[in-house]
Amino acid sequence: MAEHQHAHVEHPDMYDPESSKIGMWLFIFTELLLFGGLFIVYSVYRYLNPDAFHLAAEELNTFIGAFNTVILLVSSMTIAMSTTALQKGHKKVAIALVVITFIIGIGFLVNKYFEWGVKFSHGIWPGSEQMLNEMSQGEILFFGLYFVMTGLHALHIIVGLIIMGFAIKGVANGKVNAKRPSLLDNCGLYWHLVDLIWIFLFPLFYLIH
Repeated sequence: MAEHQHAHVEHPDMYDPESSKIGMWLFIFTELLLFGGLFIVYSVYRYLNPDAFHLAAEELNTFIGAFNTVILLVSSMTIAMSTTALQKGHKKVAIALVVITFIIGIGFLVNKYFEWGVKFSHGIWPGSEQMLNEMSQGEILFFGLYFVMTGLHALHIIVGLIIMGFAIKGVANGKVNAKRPSLLDNCGLYWHLVDLIWIFLFPLFYLIH
C-alpha cells in the first residue's frame, strides 16, 4: 500500500488535472479584461483625436496586417484540427498540426519584427526624438498604443509558442493522449485567445481610418 502511494506521488498526472481547464478559462477572462481596458483607452483617445489617429494609421502597412490576420486564422484551424486528431488517436498527425501552428506563429513574429523595423528606421518608436518633435499629441498617443498593444500581443504569441513546445513533447512521449488531452486543449484555447485579440487589433489600427 505504501509503495502504491509512493508511486502515485512520484508520477502525478501533471498533464491532465481537472482544474486546469477552469484555470485556463479564468486566465482567459483576466486577459480579456486587460485587453478590453486597452481597447476602451484606444477608443477614448481616438474619439478625442480623430484626425491625428487617421494620419498616423496611414503609416501602417495594411497588407502585412491583413497577411498576419489570415495566417493566424489558419493557425486557429490547425491547432483545432490537432485536438481532433489526438482524440481520434492520430498521434503523428496531431504533432504535425501543432508543429504547423508553431511555424505559423514564428512567421507572425517575423512579419511583426520587420514591420516594427520599418517604423524604427523611420524614427518612429515611443519616446523617439522624431515623434516628440514632429508629431502631434494625437499621433504620439496612436503610436504609443500601437507599440504597447501589438507588443503585448506578440508577447502572448511567444508564450503560446512555449506552451506548444510542451504540448508537442507531451504528445510525443504519450503523456498527452486521447484520454489526457488537457495540455493540448488548453494550448488550443490560449491560441484562440491570441487570435481573437488580433482580430480586434487589426481593424482598430490598420483599417479604421
